Amino acid sequence: MRLYQALIRSGTVAVLVVLCGCGDAVQRRAAELTGGDPGRGPAAMRHYGCGACHSIPGVAAARGQVGPLLDHIASRPTLAGELPNTPENLMRWIRDPQGIQPGTAMPTLGVTERDGRDIAAYLYTLR
Repeated sequence: MRLYQALIRSGTVAVLVVLCGCGDAVQRRAAELTGGDPGRGPAAMRHYGCGACHSIPGVAAARGQVGPLLDHIASRPTLAGELPNTPENLMRWIRDPQGIQPGTAMPTLGVTERDGRDIAAYLYTLR
C-alpha cells in the first residue's frame, strides 16, 4: 500500500496510464489508415509465412533474414526501396509485389484483401 501511495504522489501512475493509452492510439490510427485490424495482423503473417523471410517484432518465430527487418516500418519513407510509404502502397505491395516490381525476391502469396489490410495495420503499429 505504501508503494502505491508513493507512486501516486510521484505521478508515476499517471505517466504509466498515459503510456499504456499510447499503444491504443497507435492501433486505432493504424486501423483508420488501412481499414484493417492490427490485432489480426500477426496471425495473418504467420499464415502466409512472412517470418520465413522477415524478422517481425511481435510475431512469434518470425526471424527470417532474407527480407528486411520490419521493425519501424511505419516510420520509413519508402517501401521496397522506391515506393512512397503510404497505406495504399503497403497494402498493394503485400498483396502483389511481383505486379509492382517484377522479379523482386518477395513472392506474391495470394494474400486476401482483408488479410492485406490486417497485415498493413499491424505493420503501421511498428514505429
